[in-house]
Amino acid sequence: MATTPSPLLIGKGKGNIFLLPKMANRHGLIAGATGTGKTVTLRVLAEQFSKIGVPIFMADVKGDLSGLPFPGGENPKVVERVSKLGLKDFSYENYPVTFWDVFGEQGHPVRTTISEMGPLLLSRILNLNEIQSGVLTLVFKIADDNGLLLLDLKDLRAMAQFVGDNAEQFKTQYGNISAASIGAIQRNLLTLEEQGGDKFFGEPALNLQDFMQTDKSGKGVVNVFTADKLMQSPRLYATFLLWMLAELFEQLPEVGDPQKPNLIFFFDEAHLLFDDAPKALVEKIEQVVRLIRSKGVGVYFVTQNPLDLPETVLGQLGNRVQHALRAFTPKDQKNVKSAAETFRPNPKLNGLKAITELAVGEALISTLDDKGSPTIVERALVYPPHSRLSPLTPEERSQLIRNSVLYGHYEKTVDRESAYEKLKARAEQMQEGSSQETQKRRATEPKSQAEQLLGAAVKSAAHAIGSQLGRQIIRGVLGSIFGGGRRR
Repeated sequence: MATTPSPLLIGKGKGNIFLLPKMANRHGLIAGATGTGKTVTLRVLAEQFSKIGVPIFMADVKGDLSGLPFPGGENPKVVERVSKLGLKDFSYENYPVTFWDVFGEQGHPVRTTISEMGPLLLSRILNLNEIQSGVLTLVFKIADDNGLLLLDLKDLRAMAQFVGDNAEQFKTQYGNISAASIGAIQRNLLTLEEQGGDKFFGEPALNLQDFMQTDKSGKGVVNVFTADKLMQSPRLYATFLLWMLAELFEQLPEVGDPQKPNLIFFFDEAHLLFDDAPKALVEKIEQVVRLIRSKGVGVYFVTQNPLDLPETVLGQLGNRVQHALRAFTPKDQKNVKSAAETFRPNPKLNGLKAITELAVGEALISTLDDKGSPTIVERALVYPPHSRLSPLTPEERSQLIRNSVLYGHYEKTVDRESAYEKLKARAEQMQEGSSQETQKRRATEPKSQAEQLLGAAVKSAAHAIGSQLGRQIIRGVLGSIFGGGRRR
């Protein structure tokens, strides 16, 4: 029988404050104004989870987390905190880290397919309105119905071009397809490509099981997703992380109430997920957060103010660390009051007053007890991290990436035969067999709807594809959550 992991020590007020591993998949929140200590708190939690063998995913949006593979000791503030808390047996440690990067520059490349992302999330990335999103969904549906698989941006552009060119053909079965909407989709696909989307969509697609690893000593691997460059496209960043959550929900089995999580997922800059998000998407996010707990995944949102999150999501976050908030305006004061009211009151603590007085690295903390009820809020100092606070040098990072067991797998792109290439080859065959006799014979042969579609698709795709090579398209995941289909 597996041993029960020890409680995770995260702070000290009048006494030590712990987070119970078996309650860690009830999700959490790390909030506070810029410069109040959120990133260090995130690191401390990640270290504690890693120690008990729980893998972690975290986005590094400022480059502050890369020092985790090396033991600390160089930072005077950490030394001061150790002394202040009287930590006699404190030691510096390193943690196993795998680096990831959409652009493949500071970590293993991260890719998915157009199909796995699905039309709803792609609409979010492409900033489509409701009508345009509906047309994009039809593009996916027509591709599915006719076995034309989708993988990368070139494939989707070719499919959109084909649907637009044959809109009348699809009108009876699928409804009106606006030429203006097709044009908007095509323009925004080009914009996405300029932002690096051509690197994000392709193969080999990310296998999320590669996140869920431990090292030889039993520590959970910390997956650090380098996001400083991706943050220049905040909508793409937020949607990518949401896609990951949905994929985890799709792929992982039900585990009930485990003694510790299977994975902890830190969602930094969480407000970006909800900025201007349509109601349908917010409802899906709330659904994912609510259901993914049963898969053993704990989601911890990191943001400046808890009010950045919808109430339906905030209400599911049982473990909370609230750093200082500023109250310069009446609106700020109202937000501080609302944040203080989200905690279970402590009769010996004025939470409203404390939130504006907290020092850097100090927080109001409330976790779930063994019955799943929030503990009364306490004012506490967050424990210091054990790993190195200073970022890695480029040489150190490069060496760690090359030494990874995954090195070489995601670095090499795969160009298998795909529908893209098949359409191109079919177009060339049709051009070569253009004699009148061949044309007459073909004209008299009965054609199935799929064959007619493919013939039309060849002309349209040939126009859209040109001479570029294609890749395999996989219509896939996000099924029960975002309306896509499972990977085939």
